[in-house]
Amino acid sequence: MGKPLTKSQITTELSEATGVAKKDVTAILDQLTQLAYDNAKDSFTLPGIGKLVLVDRKARTGRNPATGEPMEIPAGKAVKFRISKACKDAVLGN
Repeated sequence: MGKPLTKSQITTELSEATGVAKKDVTAILDQLTQLAYDNAKDSFTLPGIGKLVLVDRKARTGRNPATGEPMEIPAGKAVKFRISKACKDAVLGN
């Protein structure tokens, strides 16, 4: 397994593939990121890749890893990313 691509490597790859200036590609990536942040509470889909969703977590009993003593973990919200079937098939080769 290789190292993950950095933002500048992604920008370079997209710039070369599309012929768009790196500065413009960076602006597009930044805007896409902000759009995902702003809309994740309603679910944000990247076609062919996956979906950001906001999920509710129930209150539960956990354990303090240092002492092993039980503790209550309150209910809360979490952001999850669900991978699309097309992405799974492309990456795993099914």
